[in-house]
Amino acid sequence: MELLKDVVPLTSRIALMLNPATSPDGGAYFLSPAESAAALLKVAIVAAPVHDPAEIEPIMVSLAREPNSGLIVAPDIFILAHREQIIALAAQYRLPAAYAYRLFAASGGLMSYGTDLVDLFRRAAPYVDRILKGEKPADLPVQTPTRYELVINLKTAKAFGLDIPLSVQQRADEVIE
Repeated sequence: MELLKDVVPLTSRIALMLNPATSPDGGAYFLSPAESAAALLKVAIVAAPVHDPAEIEPIMVSLAREPNSGLIVAPDIFILAHREQIIALAAQYRLPAAYAYRLFAASGGLMSYGTDLVDLFRRAAPYVDRILKGEKPADLPVQTPTRYELVINLKTAKAFGLDIPLSVQQRADEVIE
């Protein structure tokens, strides 16, 4: 939360883009914690549901019309499939956006904070080995992610006219220049 306080004061309204059809619990899984965090940061958060690619740009246009708006992009398969469009529109409308996967920041998105997918795949290998040796998947303990990564794209920040505080850059796992 402390990290967000260094960045969020730049915004007053944040939209959470998600596809209710492909997000857990119709999007409530992502929206509930986002609302709790928004209350602590004293910013407004609104759901920005998208069901098909044609709905993405109108959301971006609406946010761009309001001063101090930002976007959080939920991690779901629909969003991942349309990441290039989302990143391009966020850039076109100079809309600060945070994503859940490093891939987004590496592709030109402003920043990402989420599970380290390489670590997840590395940790999955022993499970695959155990299953191939005869263990039942239902008998294996559930594991949760243990490593998260923050990636900041300073090139995009500069294009948006944003100054990312040094304290945030120092906490990042990767800074793209």
